[in-house]
Amino acid sequence: MSGLALKGPYWVTVRQYRRTLWFAGAAVAVSLAVIGGLRVWDAQTPDVRVENGYQVPADENRGYEMLRLATEYGGMYLLLVPLLVGAFVAGPLVAREFESGTYKLSLTQSVSPASWLRAKLVSATAAAFLTLLALIGVFRIGWGRVSGSYYLTWADRGPYEATGIVLFAYVLAAVAVGALVGQLIRRTLVAMAATGLVMGMVLLAMGAFRWSILSVKTVTGAAGPTLWTPGNSLVTDSGLLTASGARFDEFICWQEAARTPGVDATEGMWGKIEAQCQARHGVTAQYVDFHPESHFWPTQLIETGIVLALAALAAYAAFRVLRARHA
Repeated sequence: MSGLALKGPYWVTVRQYRRTLWFAGAAVAVSLAVIGGLRVWDAQTPDVRVENGYQVPADENRGYEMLRLATEYGGMYLLLVPLLVGAFVAGPLVAREFESGTYKLSLTQSVSPASWLRAKLVSATAAAFLTLLALIGVFRIGWGRVSGSYYLTWADRGPYEATGIVLFAYVLAAVAVGALVGQLIRRTLVAMAATGLVMGMVLLAMGAFRWSILSVKTVTGAAGPTLWTPGNSLVTDSGLLTASGARFDEFICWQEAARTPGVDATEGMWGKIEAQCQARHGVTAQYVDFHPESHFWPTQLIETGIVLALAALAAYAAFRVLRARHA
C-alpha cells in the first residue's frame, strides 16, 4: 500500500505509521528467510521411506527437526498477531491521539470524526491483513513438509488457526476492540494492555469452546483391544461401557485398587483388581469420542461467524462512543 496513492486521512495515517509498516515487512522477510533456509537444509538429506502417506525423514536429518520446531513455534506466534494489532490500534492509533490532543488537528481539516476514525481503522486493517496473509504463506511453506507430525496436526493450536480463515476474523475483532477500548480509556499503555487482555481472553475462550461446536462422533468395541478411529481424527474422550451401554467411571476401580493393601508391592496386582472391579460393574465394551478431519471447515466457518459478530458489535460501539463524545 503506497502512501502516494492515498488521500486525506488515509495518507496521513500511513505516513504517520510508516515505521510500523516497515517493521511488519521486516518481520515477514525474516520469517521467510528462516523457513526457506530450513527447507533448503532439510532437502539436503533424503527421506528413508513413506509411512501412512507421510515421508519419514532420516534420523540424522537435523534440518527437518529444526523446520518442525520453527513451524510449530511459528503457528503459535501467529496467534499473537491479533493481540499485537489490537494493542497497536488501541494505543498508538487511537488512545495516544486523544491523550495528546492531536486528533483535534485532524478534525479541523474538514474531516468528520467518523471519517477520521474510519480512515485509521481501514488503514490498520488493510496493513494487518496483508502482513497476516504473508506470514500465513510463510507458515505454509514449512507446514507443507511437516504437517501431521507431533503438535502439528490440523486440530492443534496454531496450525488450526493458520491453515483456515478464522485468524482474519480475530484480526478484525482486534481492530474493533482496540478502537473501542482506545476511546474509552484514552491512555496509551493502559489501552494497549486492556485490549491485549480482552483479545487474549477471547482467543483462550474460543480455543476451549471450538470443539464443542459440532457433535463428536463415537466408535465402540469390545473392552481390551485398542480401539482405533479414522486417520487424522481428534480424540476428545475415551472410556468404558457397561452392558447397558452406560459410560462407566474408571476412577471407581482406580480408587479400589489404590485402597488395596500391598498393591504396589505385588507385580500385576493393580491390573487384576481393576479387572475384577470392572467385571463386577458389568463393563463389557469401550468407546472413543472424536472429531473427524471433515469437521475442520464447518468448525472454522462457525467460529469465524462468532468472532465476526463480536467484531461488528465492538465496531458499532466504537462509532457510537465517538458520535456521543464528538457530535
